[in-house]
Amino acid sequence: MALAALLSACSPYQLVNSEVYNNSDLAQYSTYRIVTPDMGTLPPGMEMVTYYNIAAAIREEMTMRGFTESPDSPLLVNIAVTTQREIETEPLVPPGGYFPYNGPYYPYYMWPRYNYGPYWTPGYYSNAKVITGIYKEGVLTMDLVNIDTKVPLFSASVATIINGGGNGYQNLEGISKAVTTLFSKFPVPLLPQYRSK
Repeated sequence: MALAALLSACSPYQLVNSEVYNNSDLAQYSTYRIVTPDMGTLPPGMEMVTYYNIAAAIREEMTMRGFTESPDSPLLVNIAVTTQREIETEPLVPPGGYFPYNGPYYPYYMWPRYNYGPYWTPGYYSNAKVITGIYKEGVLTMDLVNIDTKVPLFSASVATIINGGGNGYQNLEGISKAVTTLFSKFPVPLLPQYRSK
């Protein structure tokens, strides 16, 4: 158990949320089904192979918790992907003052800024920013819904499902790790034979 916590702490995948709705007891369900492309539309940029990889990883997690896949199950596992472009910035004025250089993201001025005179003080351009990185992050969300009663039961989200730099989705191994993180607080525990995995 401590090893699993250590490995998840080092994981590049972060659990964004994990919540049970309507005081649902997911352990009362024995079957499930995963949303299929013919039920809707794949998220933009997602290819069928990515859908199949996500579905296979979810299938494995559900099986390890004692659920059986069935096309007639009222328990629908729905998936969604949110792709967001992120821009990271840092204050242009270094926190330690107005030295000519402080850290890897601040400009290195040949002629130090303090030579600019009284208008260049630490607070004068306090709202100025320098861009330190641009990347895309995909968040994979999984909802469990009783489609017979239309009652939402559970939702969890994990980041990141997009490769660093926004060059498409993670590979099979990356998707598997992301989905494992997605299920890390799932209210139905792993069956005993899978707990040491």
